[in-house]
Amino acid sequence: MTASASTPLLALNDVVAGYGNLTALHGINLTVNKGEVIALLGANGAGKSTTLRVISGLITPKSGSLTWKGQAIGGMQPGRILKLGISHCPEERHVWPEMTVEENIELGGYLLNAKSELERRKDLAFQRFPRLKERARQLAGTLSGGEQQMLAIARALMSEPELLILDEPSLGLSPLMAQEVFKVVSELNAHGVSILVVEQNVHNALSVAHRAYVLETGNVIAEKDSASLLNDPELLNAYLGG
Repeated sequence: MTASASTPLLALNDVVAGYGNLTALHGINLTVNKGEVIALLGANGAGKSTTLRVISGLITPKSGSLTWKGQAIGGMQPGRILKLGISHCPEERHVWPEMTVEENIELGGYLLNAKSELERRKDLAFQRFPRLKERARQLAGTLSGGEQQMLAIARALMSEPELLILDEPSLGLSPLMAQEVFKVVSELNAHGVSILVVEQNVHNALSVAHRAYVLETGNVIAEKDSASLLNDPELLNAYLGG
């Protein structure tokens, strides 16, 4: 199916999903348009990470529809979803600690057949993240938390996604390093990458997002542009801890 100009890049309609008999999402509706940064906000247990896992194919929805450029992708295998242009950078980074920085980045290109293309994308990653180039031969497990987060993002970008999904990119980082991570998010978006980010630090997320969805116990309770949400103290205090 060919997407029209008005078709969202990604759309979730009444998506219900969970783990075994536990339902974590109770009919989620969400869209990401081309060129947008969307923040997914809410307290622990609200269903944010589950939503991301459904999108990337790690969880099959029980009901509802999930489309990418108008094409149904609900229940599709993660590898196929990655090939379509969606890349998931998971919570807590999950770098391979006993492998080098360079080897971790190369793992992000595992679907590539041509070595020349792998090298091109790896060179681009090192241009984008000069600190990683300096540490290319260093074991990933010896990097700082912020450097590991940069590595996880660089690895996720090796598939050259149209949509990058980030799950808690500033988790455990110093305020300064968190700012650096979100600077990278803004730069990626400026280069045409659409981004869906789950983030506990509301102000960090809204500093880069165009719109935000607020989740509570598996339901979307609000959808606003970032400026409107920042100016809604009642909503911030009630659901996002101020």
